[in-house]
Amino acid sequence: MTRKSKTRVARQLRHARVRAKIEGTTSRPRLCVFRSLNHIYAQVIDDSQQHTLASASTLDVELAGELAGKSKTARAGLVGSLIAKQAVASGVKEAAFDRGGYKYHGRVKALAEAARAAGLKF
Repeated sequence: MTRKSKTRVARQLRHARVRAKIEGTTSRPRLCVFRSLNHIYAQVIDDSQQHTLASASTLDVELAGELAGKSKTARAGLVGSLIAKQAVASGVKEAAFDRGGYKYHGRVKALAEAARAAGLKF
């Protein structure tokens, strides 16, 4: 097993442990984060109805002009503020933060802090 696949499997195991404890409900959906090498994705998910309420990523057209020339951490902050605005617009005020098996550090932390600053509570 290569180092890359070991890292991926370890993250998936951490994510499974986190998901065993966190569940998105209608009143408090789950804010799920996925981080790839170049992009970051966020979704607000109601697990009880299996429905995605809002989604945002660095690939969104709404953020295309703002992302140019910024660091990945700054881009994650913009995605965090966008996902929070979309969630609040769809009636979500509180969410359970699902860091996806990643450390609460760097881009994941920037996304979470920007979402909190934009009005989402978790």
